[in-house]
Amino acid sequence: MTKKLYTGKVVSDKMDKTVVVAVTRLVQHPHYKKIVKRVTRFKVHDEKKCQVGDIVNIIETRPLSKDKRWMVVDIVEKAARGY
Repeated sequence: MTKKLYTGKVVSDKMDKTVVVAVTRLVQHPHYKKIVKRVTRFKVHDEKKCQVGDIVNIIETRPLSKDKRWMVVDIVEKAARGY
């Protein structure tokens, strides 16, 4: 069995060792055949201290809690921190 691997953007980091990652995909509408965006939000286990705006790779893992079934593999791109 191969584990699923997705790339997404961190949209929330308010929980302890958990971030919410939004994964965007393009799908074709079944009737109108137009390409539309679909966004799925995953709760992801985070030991790498991601922050909002980071682009991360996530991988499927065993259930870690009621909602967490994903883990951060690596940070692809750090978010710009302009103050």
